[in-house]
Order: sequence, then C-alpha cells, then structure tokens
Amino acid sequence: MNSVLKISNLHVSVGETPILKGVDMEIRQGEIHALMGPNGSGKSTLAYALAGHPNYNVTDGSIEIDGVNVTEMQADERARLGMFLAFQYPVVIPGVKVADFLRHAVSNVRNPDRKEGEGLIGMREFRKEIRDRMTELGMDHDFARRYLNDGFSGGEKKRMEILQLAMLQPRFAILDETDSGLDSDAVRVVSEGLAKLSGPNMGVLIITHHERLLEFNVPQFTHVMLGGRIVETGDAALAHDLHANGYATVRARHPEADAENAKVEAAAAV
Repeated sequence: MNSVLKISNLHVSVGETPILKGVDMEIRQGEIHALMGPNGSGKSTLAYALAGHPNYNVTDGSIEIDGVNVTEMQADERARLGMFLAFQYPVVIPGVKVADFLRHAVSNVRNPDRKEGEGLIGMREFRKEIRDRMTELGMDHDFARRYLNDGFSGGEKKRMEILQLAMLQPRFAILDETDSGLDSDAVRVVSEGLAKLSGPNMGVLIITHHERLLEFNVPQFTHVMLGGRIVETGDAALAHDLHANGYATVRARHPEADAENAKVEAAAAV
C-alpha cells in the first residue's frame, strides 16, 4: 500500500501574519505534483510548514503521513518518517564534510532510535553506497570530501540536494524552487537527477515558477496557489499553460485570492 501525505485545511502564519488560508492536498508515493503561483502566494511557506520549520506556525488544519498527525512534530521527527525538503537556498556548513553529514543523516533515518555517536552506518557500506549514488548522478567522487555547500556554485548546491535525496530515499520529497538561479544546463542536470530517483516509492512536490524542472519530471497534478490558497488543480497541461501565458487569467478568475496576494506583494516591496 502506498504511503499518503495528507494536508487538510492548513492555515499557517509567520509572526502575526497569516500566509496560508486553508490548503488541502494529498500526495501519494509514486505521484509527481507541481505547485505553481506568483510571488507571495505562499508556495515556500507550505514547503517550510510541511518540513516543520519553527518560524512557520500552524494555526489550523493538519499534516498527516499515513494517518499519523505530524503537525506538532519537530523537523527531525518528520524526516525520520520520510519527509525531505530541498531548500531554495541551501545552508552552508563550513567544517562539515559532505560525506560526514550524509553518513549521520542516513544513519538517523535508517535507525530512528539511535543515540548521537552510536549506531552509525558502517564506513565500508556507506562509502560504497555514496560512490554508487554519485556515479549514477554523474558526480565527481571528490565532491564528498568538500565542506557542505562551502564555496559551492548554485548548481553544485542543488546537485548536493539531489545527492541527499538519493541517499536518504524519503517517502515524500518537497523541492522548493530547486531551479531558482540556475542556468539551462544546470537545470537539465538537476532535472535528470530527480527523474532517476523518483519512482513508485517516492511522492514528489515540485514548487516552481517555471516549467524547466518539469521537462523530465512530468506532473500528474499541477496546483496553482494564489493568496495562500490552492485555487486551481489540473494536469501537466496546466503547468504548460502557466509557463506560456503567465498568471493573468488565473488572477482574473479568482479576484478575492488575487487581492490577498497583492497585499503580500505590496508588503514585500516596502
């Protein structure tokens, strides 16, 4: 039976400002969903709320994985249940090598009850696995010896996210504008990497402004967010239409949500 990530009537605030205003969505393993929308619509807020970021306060609604309510769980607890977030702006951690970071992360996911310093995946097993994954993704093995995202180009940071995805093998992967700031070649590399990893055991939510990341990862479902709500849902054709024609017609069809979105855009411009 495929796992299900269920988002029900989700309301999220940042500080005193409400951002999400009743989001509903179900993602099953094996499905690819695209979430699109203009700036300020709440896309990244949804990503951080799903991952359990402490600055994003769920004021109503719920997040469930296979019927287990994870709304109050910490980020690490959600990760152990199979939730993964690829950041729009990956964090730089000087002094921590990629291989060391991944060995600990993989050990935590595969052995959720382990105590720090205990129960790490065997070094020989881990080295073989990370080399195999890097070979599959076309990555230089020396990459694992570098400090995490320290001095990485934009493309290298995003490839690092894909390597994490390959090693952790989550049930649900949320990619928050992974194509942001990348040139066409880098987007293609990341897109192909994701396509190699996604399959029947992984549900994927791709948050994007553009269609480029969807070329190799065709969504069965495309959702349009506006004013903190999902206002339309369709298939890959909807994503193509939005890429070609923008959001003007969507805004016109949903004037109340557009007015809410305009408030957020105006506040961000101040």
